[in-house]
Amino acid sequence: MINWVNEQLPTPPFIASIFNYYLSDQLEGYQEYDELTLDLAKKMPGYLGYESFKHGGRGTFISYWKDMDCIRNWATHPLHVEAKQKGKSTWYRYYHSILAEVKSMHAHEIEKLHK
Repeated sequence: MINWVNEQLPTPPFIASIFNYYLSDQLEGYQEYDELTLDLAKKMPGYLGYESFKHGGRGTFISYWKDMDCIRNWATHPLHVEAKQKGKSTWYRYYHSILAEVKSMHAHEIEKLHK
């Protein structure tokens, strides 16, 4: 389920930043930075929403953005840069990141999940 900024779905096109990773065994400070960077992303101009999955040390975090300029601002924010450096040096065994343009989106829900 995507956690959108508001209840109205964004109108494509927009950008999906897809981050897939395997965690290392050294996770000191990881949870704190995970929360700090998510809180920061939610306040950044052009942020639309996110979804996240974690299981057995593997995870996927997808954030959605209005356009590439908004992603560049996010990618170069000092807190995010610091978190990426710690991720490379300590928290992740492996990761890859993909930027994709969302050209179409459809959603269906049987009942309202966010009340």
